[in-house]
Amino acid sequence: MSLGGRGVVITRPRELAESLARLLEARGARAILFPAIEIQPLPAPAALRRLTEFDLVVFVSPSAVRVTLAAQPPWPPRVAAALGEGTRRELERAGASAIVTPAAGADSEALLAAPQMQTLRGRRVLIVRGEGGRALLAETLAARDALVEHAVCYRRVRPTADAGELVRAWRSGKIDALTVSSAEALDNLLAMGAAPLLGAVAVFVPHERIAHHARERGVREVLLAGPGDDQMLERLVAYFHERS
Repeated sequence: MSLGGRGVVITRPRELAESLARLLEARGARAILFPAIEIQPLPAPAALRRLTEFDLVVFVSPSAVRVTLAAQPPWPPRVAAALGEGTRRELERAGASAIVTPAAGADSEALLAAPQMQTLRGRRVLIVRGEGGRALLAETLAARDALVEHAVCYRRVRPTADAGELVRAWRSGKIDALTVSSAEALDNLLAMGAAPLLGAVAVFVPHERIAHHARERGVREVLLAGPGDDQMLERLVAYFHERS
């Protein structure tokens, strides 16, 4: 089934939007890139110079992998862990082979449920992440007696762009749906002036936690897709097929 020229906005950081854009365009959609988050690298943490000394290195996002590689650390890690499919793909492209991923889902809870994450007593674990974020992963691994360190290597910032042009495109019939991959991106969209759009078109999200946040912010129609690009694509196709 084709998406028949539907305009779908991708709000990921621009460097992370390409794979979903290609999938959408292959199914006939018009992929519209409007980043609601920018990734700003921070000075490389010292821990990255010791990356291969850790028993396990957890990458919380594709950006964590990209920023780490830009620092040219020793590579690959002995064992890497990825919170989701996109991060796993980045690791594989970079040549990592021993990768722990969740059996289902794409968040800290899902990764922590993996069998390889249960017995970590005395193991040295590095978590590569951005500023802020949830503490659950580190706290749980420490409670399992892992020796946890952090490498905070980037920050997420709101772009300076204004969403006025996006709203005008919707009013002229060029936008049919948005994809939003985090609660932070949704809040940024609102701050950038996208409230009229968010109140009018279907918003597709990868996780129930983000869906709940969107409903609390007044988004009219929130659709839960799943953590992977393929799942996002198929949810969009099914939604518009039902309305064709």
